[in-house]
Amino acid sequence: MRIVVFLTCLATVVTMIYRWRYRVMNMILAVGFLRKIAVSVSMNMPTLRSKIIPSLFSQSANTSTES
Repeated sequence: MRIVVFLTCLATVVTMIYRWRYRVMNMILAVGFLRKIAVSVSMNMPTLRSKIIPSLFSQSANTSTES
């Protein structure tokens, strides 16, 4: 019986977090040190880093550096 109650509570929590995932993410990333931890963890993921870094430092055709 305890397992059923535990699994029901766990499913409810997961559903609530999924439903409000962007609100939860914004609340977490609003805290400075948690944001730094999130960035450092995400930059340690090779696939994510290989997709983000080139797009950050490449110049697009629409951006002009000349005035």
